[in-house]
Amino acid sequence: MTRLVSVAALLVALASAPTALAQLQITPAADTAFVRANYTKLDRQIPMRDGVKLYTVIYVPKDAANVKYPFLMERTPYSAAPYGESNYRKRGPGPSEELSRERYIFVYQDVRGRCKSEGQFEEMTPNVPGNSGKQTDESSDTYDTIEWLLKNVPNNNGRVGLMGISYPGFYATAALPDAHPALKAVSPQAPVTDEFIGDDANHRGAFYLLDNFEFMNYFDAPRQGPVAEYAEMFAAKPTDLYKFFLELGPIKNANNAQYFNNRAKTWNEYMAHPTYDAYWKARNIRTSLQNVKPAVLVVGGWFDAEDLFGALKTYQALEKQNPGTDNRLVMGPWTHGAWARADWSKFGPLNFGQNTAKYYREKLETQFFNHYLKDKGSFGAAEATVFNTGTNDWKTYDAWPPKAAQPRTLFFQPANQLSFNKPTVAESSNEYVSDPANPVPYTDGVYAHRNNEYMVEDQRFASKRPDVLTFQTAPLTEDLTLAGPLTADLFVTTTGTDADFVVKLIDVLPAGAATPASDAKNTQTNGYQQLVRAEVIRGRFRNSFEKPEPFQPGKVAEVKYELNDALHTFKKGHRLMLQVQSSWFPLVDRNPQTFVNIPTADAKDFQKATIRLYHDAKRPSAVSMLVVK
Repeated sequence: MTRLVSVAALLVALASAPTALAQLQITPAADTAFVRANYTKLDRQIPMRDGVKLYTVIYVPKDAANVKYPFLMERTPYSAAPYGESNYRKRGPGPSEELSRERYIFVYQDVRGRCKSEGQFEEMTPNVPGNSGKQTDESSDTYDTIEWLLKNVPNNNGRVGLMGISYPGFYATAALPDAHPALKAVSPQAPVTDEFIGDDANHRGAFYLLDNFEFMNYFDAPRQGPVAEYAEMFAAKPTDLYKFFLELGPIKNANNAQYFNNRAKTWNEYMAHPTYDAYWKARNIRTSLQNVKPAVLVVGGWFDAEDLFGALKTYQALEKQNPGTDNRLVMGPWTHGAWARADWSKFGPLNFGQNTAKYYREKLETQFFNHYLKDKGSFGAAEATVFNTGTNDWKTYDAWPPKAAQPRTLFFQPANQLSFNKPTVAESSNEYVSDPANPVPYTDGVYAHRNNEYMVEDQRFASKRPDVLTFQTAPLTEDLTLAGPLTADLFVTTTGTDADFVVKLIDVLPAGAATPASDAKNTQTNGYQQLVRAEVIRGRFRNSFEKPEPFQPGKVAEVKYELNDALHTFKKGHRLMLQVQSSWFPLVDRNPQTFVNIPTADAKDFQKATIRLYHDAKRPSAVSMLVVK
């Protein structure tokens, strides 16, 4: 049990302790010397309004009796460890070297029902409007924590900041409705936002098999009470994920005795809710983002395989529902949370020519919290600070998407061509056979874990497959800059009663041109097909995510859906390419291509289907986009 000593008495005793924060250097070395010399660590169990106690770790600067500091907090389901007041964080007390140097009262908290905190964990706890009475949600738990900190940690300046990446990003977002008055600055970073439409669990109703199977193995492990860490439920260590998941068979087999064996609460909830029903709608935090008072800095990465949707749509919801709120967006050339890395100047074959992570932390994140929590300096960042992945430079806009962006539509054409002109021929189409026994891989090669680089990968491996349709423009006569979301509008038929559709936008380099490579061995030439943006939709949800509909075999159906935003310049001489396919395995689970309940489908339900894409005057399949000069 945590010792309930007086925090005030402890800080008074430390008032004369030597302070060397400005002199000491924080290094990557795995030691705690800096933290121990400059911070006092306190482990506390903070009671919530319903009596549940949340385990909270607090790092207090040793000169806090003489200087009033703000709180900077992270709430996490992944552990506030190391636990115990004699065990200190190795890489500094704060979430970054830059913030550690700035001196805050850093707070880390295990959220309700996770790790060392009491209570029952629920996936993305739905918001309870009003934040009153004994009902709890993540906003009320944040409110109660702030209230306790203000009263029990003396010499604070009365202001609180909150940040987090990924699931902690959701908890940052969830603190915004009915926020405590002391909460002045919040930065949701790659926040989980709407898990059926676009984040970790599903994309447009298509289940993200690979990520969830691996993640839930430890995250969803049952516990009998507070624990320091979770053990994996099973020891599957495949070396070839494509082969492993193909041999696993229907998704219901994940609950066989050697895998989840019905022990995984959240996994079972996912399987029990295959449509956008009340379960998922309650966990869509976007609808709760109203009457927001704190300043907000939303952060995301263009190459984030988990929560690109979450960052963009959190910013969008805040803008739409809170027109007076100080809300800004940062989008960089990052994978999931890569802005927290010491260096992020390269990714796969790409070289950005600068440390984009350090730039963000120094010029944006640190200045944001310093300004709103300490009145230190100014924060003059643009409404949107975004990285152009085609030119490797930062751009600033007074809105996102940019106000000057103009719509253009790229039409599929006969002979596998693309053009910004609408097709005029009376009849034109292409077809492919989609076989669940031989699905299109999401990446080229054999991997034991998800290949993060698939989001910029050369797509020539897919172009060679007969079950992938490939179309491209003539070489561009001038640069073209995409700035915002894309919308795919497909006119299709299938011989089955269900189908997935994956649309990929690709930047095709001229023969002999090289990508901005990190080193010579990675340089790709002779028509490198760099993936810019891709997205999937489960076809049964083409008209409604709440009410799925089967396809009628042979009858033309329109499948229209949005792909996530991008900022990318296709340079003069490059081509734009579009690919259409009906599997993306094992990133996405296989669609049986028969209209059955996929979580309970049997092997016999998986059938080949012939899918036809139309591109003529009556059925002009296309992808629309926003472009800027």
